[in-house]
This record gives sequence, structure tokens and C-alpha cells, in this order.
Amino acid sequence: MSEFDPPIPPAFDPFAEANAEDSGAGVKDYVHIRVQQRNGRKSLTTVQGLKKEFSYNKILKDLKKEFCCNGTVVQDPELGQVIQLQGDQRKNVSTFLVQAGIVRKEFIKIHGF
Repeated sequence: MSEFDPPIPPAFDPFAEANAEDSGAGVKDYVHIRVQQRNGRKSLTTVQGLKKEFSYNKILKDLKKEFCCNGTVVQDPELGQVIQLQGDQRKNVSTFLVQAGIVRKEFIKIHGF
């Protein structure tokens, strides 16, 4: 190389920050509330990421009674236990989890539409 050649910058990895974020332990702390569209106007709300020490069936029972909807707890191989509720209950579930003291508001992520 001659002295007039510009220096070559080091390789830039645009996904390095995202990969480092995925490997951290803080990512598992979030509770994800999603809505999935079914057929027609029907929808399904899923709650994922609650801590394992909580009784999912008791939380589900309270959610069903509070919002007058049906629901179930599903065991997923990748995500663990997931609560499913009929209808779009995203706002209701997030306020319920905060008021019950199950999770703080800053650790809830609402997804969908």
C-alpha cells in the first residue's frame, strides 16, 4: 500500500446491536400482549412472558370474569405458557395486569394493528 491509499474502515455489522440485545437477560422481562385476527371480525388476544411463579390458571380465571370473555392457557414449545382470550382485550389486559400488581407498566409491550 502506498501512503496515499485511504484507510479501509472496519467491517460494519448492522445487526450487532440487535444480536447483543437478544442475548441479554433483560429481553425476557417484557410481557407481550398481541392481537391476532381470526376469520371475519373475530380476534384473539394472547398474553406471553409472565413470570413462571404466577398461576396462569388463576390469572386467566380473573381475566375471564372481569372481561366477560372465554379463554385458555396454551403450552407452546418455544414461548412457554401463553394465555389466549377471545376478542381484542389488549388495553383491558394491560390495565388489569398493572392494577393487580403482576407487572409494571413499563414492562408491557402491546402489539397489533
